[in-house]
Amino acid sequence: MISRDEIRRTYDTIRPWIRRTPVVQVDLSELDPAGTGLPVATLKLEQLQCAGSFKARGAFANLLLRDVPPAGVVAASGGNHGVAVAYAASRVGSGGEQSGVPARIFVPTVSAPAKVARIRQLGADLVVTGERYGDALAAAQDWAESSGAMSVHAFDQRETLLGQGTLGLELAGQADQLDTVLVPVGGGGLIGGIAAWFAGRARVIGVEPDGAPTLTRARAEGRPADAPAEGVAADALAPRRIGELVFPITQAYVEDVVLVDDASILAAQRALWQAARIAAEPAASVGIAALLTGAYKPAPGEHVAVVISGANMAPAQLEPRAG
Repeated sequence: MISRDEIRRTYDTIRPWIRRTPVVQVDLSELDPAGTGLPVATLKLEQLQCAGSFKARGAFANLLLRDVPPAGVVAASGGNHGVAVAYAASRVGSGGEQSGVPARIFVPTVSAPAKVARIRQLGADLVVTGERYGDALAAAQDWAESSGAMSVHAFDQRETLLGQGTLGLELAGQADQLDTVLVPVGGGGLIGGIAAWFAGRARVIGVEPDGAPTLTRARAEGRPADAPAEGVAADALAPRRIGELVFPITQAYVEDVVLVDDASILAAQRALWQAARIAAEPAASVGIAALLTGAYKPAPGEHVAVVISGANMAPAQLEPRAG
């Protein structure tokens, strides 16, 4: 478990390196012409974060709270975590006159081309290997052992959880009388950090693609367990199983998890752009999909916040489909 005091201290450490992303109020009925009765929600626009996603928080927490060896850092990622680690490594000095630390990022073939290109642009040593996140993780672990590089885990690392928890700290200060937070779930670093911050002070609801139900499967079995890893958000929300450090936090502080299908995710992504001009990748759109489809139905007067977690994608994804 991680504490609120630890999250506060982590925020003080990483605050000079990250952005305090804004919140906006959006009438969701404007996103769906047939959606009469949909609520007004507070959207936390974390896609405006450094490196394009919330992952920058955990990346900087690792590099600033831990001792980075001369061999630098290594990470496995579906895309966003790799971008964030590459970005943080390029910004954090490793001592003396040297700027930046060496970074090697392993990604699977399922990773979005826009994310792969961004990692390369940031100067990291990029290795594409295997079909899924688990393949890249195994390769990254081998490299850490052979090179002495520090492994920066995408979600199952204490410092990563502390960094992601700072999003909850910010949101709590930006949204008055918040009742519920809808959070995308992949490996669970984001929901684990946010749930640890709120610690029962607001309901935390996880939202997963039905093709990658990692937390749903873990809750059903009472422990982290393998789940399918498919769907339109597979590069960001399909690590196969929830983190071992994450799961006890979710057991204590996550009230429920809901599932949304690929069609609903893509519809929510397009609606966010077309009606509100909010750019979000599919994984970042799952909370909106849950509200538009009724997978999560707020009570009358319930103040709901939705985390829009990232926007590392090709702009063409936002355009309406022909026909």
